[in-house]
Amino acid sequence: MNPLHSREKDFEKIKQTKYDLIIIGGGVTGAGIALDAISRGLKVLLVEKGDFASGTSSKSTKLIHGGLRYLKQFEIGLVREVGRERAIVHKLCPHLVVPEKMLLPLYEDGSFGKFATSLGLWVYDFLADVEGEDKRMMLTKEETLEHEPLLKKEKLTGGGFYAEYRTDDARLTIEIIKTARQFGADVLNYAEAVSFLYNNEGQVEGIEVKDHLFEKNFKVKAGVVVSAAGPWVDELRKKDGSLSKKRLFLSKGVHIVVPHDRFPVKNALYFDVPDGRMIFAIPRWNVTYIGTTDTPYSGDKNRVLAEEKDVKYLMDACNLMFPEVNLSKKDLSSTWAGLRPLIYEEDKSASEMSRKDEIFKSQNGLISIAGGKLTGYRKMAERTVDVVIENLKKEHQVENLKPCKTDQIPIGRKPLKNSEEVNQCKSEIATLIARHFSNAAVVADYLVANYGKEAFEIVERFPNGLVNQWELIKAEIDFCIKNELTFLPLDFLNRRSGRLYFDLDVTEPHIDQIVHYFAEVFEWSESKLEAQKNLVARTVQDAKVFN
Repeated sequence: MNPLHSREKDFEKIKQTKYDLIIIGGGVTGAGIALDAISRGLKVLLVEKGDFASGTSSKSTKLIHGGLRYLKQFEIGLVREVGRERAIVHKLCPHLVVPEKMLLPLYEDGSFGKFATSLGLWVYDFLADVEGEDKRMMLTKEETLEHEPLLKKEKLTGGGFYAEYRTDDARLTIEIIKTARQFGADVLNYAEAVSFLYNNEGQVEGIEVKDHLFEKNFKVKAGVVVSAAGPWVDELRKKDGSLSKKRLFLSKGVHIVVPHDRFPVKNALYFDVPDGRMIFAIPRWNVTYIGTTDTPYSGDKNRVLAEEKDVKYLMDACNLMFPEVNLSKKDLSSTWAGLRPLIYEEDKSASEMSRKDEIFKSQNGLISIAGGKLTGYRKMAERTVDVVIENLKKEHQVENLKPCKTDQIPIGRKPLKNSEEVNQCKSEIATLIARHFSNAAVVADYLVANYGKEAFEIVERFPNGLVNQWELIKAEIDFCIKNELTFLPLDFLNRRSGRLYFDLDVTEPHIDQIVHYFAEVFEWSESKLEAQKNLVARTVQDAKVFN
């Protein structure tokens, strides 16, 4: 049966429902708002014009981090909040938010002096309530080189280890969406808010939605409408007629991916760039990824690309800090580029602008949330829902609501309790698939890091007999279609599996099979099949354009 048939039934229910809250935007902020609101007792609908996490929330550096550099900008409150949030999100989703020791090398002419770094990291730990072995550790020059022998030795004075958390931003968003659905939220991807509905007093009372999968429009009403549309927030404010001097500033961030054997760092690193910025180099499975840039952007928000100057900037930075590596464009496996929707601040560069979030409320009642960081999504959601409830109470539309409790709600359909359970899950999966894969431990790590305990459901889909790479991919696709509102090949290749950026060499030979399999499952016409082939081919080319 075509999975779209159940979507048609959802539409009939949605069109007949009066919601307390409609959320526009299916990135991590919108997903967080949906989970917070539904768990407090509101009736919630979330709509996203593309796929979930298809904007900023799949293009970050994929770290749940406290923002060490914000100490230099004296944003103490921001550092305290996101620093403490790291541990909360790790507790809620331990398979996706994984502790990662970060090495900060120190140089005579660098951004951080040894004493200032020791003090700064101590303050960082204090603000974030870091305890035990995760506390900062200062290193001598010799100890730093022992941990990372590829580092430039000239003028190296030492280093510092401190705690951060690695994640997959798109997977985290998907898991929050799934959790919100379990609580009863209605969510739609490929459903665009094309206009607002207003009551006789000129107040927003709903939206008109265009469903891009069925090419149908419908209207839906709610007590409050929130825009969490990231880089598109100002476009919606324009539609509402409420765009003010307080507006967004879009900054482009580019990342590059190279094989780990070409850049074999032993640790995640955070290091200086000659222009005064800092960038990350992070090992992940068989690759190392490097980022990010921070430059003004005014182009097409739906297709943000890495340019040659962006790639050169990152490679030059790596080759300066790791002179023995000598990366060149031929070493690239893939690239990605995304936008940060910052709150505009006059006379500040992109990298100097605050990452604080801000809530705007129009005279027409539209609430917009913008700015912020991936790490702070849960607190951003809490503040937004507080404003929503305040508005609903003024109109006597809600009562007996629960307080925010998202710091206690495990994320996912079958959440794991802690890192020990995660490791046990990986071990069990590796044992189950040992006869199929020579690198069973690596495959198990990939499956559990992406899907948590639900990785067992994917393994159960393996056919009898030996399993090859295509059958693994097919089992993943079947799982994602059934459980994760996956409708198009790029939903799977990018936001569900991460294969587009982190395993492209292995996945690319199967791209044609993947597209044709989606065509078979969803009963596409020949024209739809060709359009998807072209879109996937273009996206793959965008990802590896400098290869």
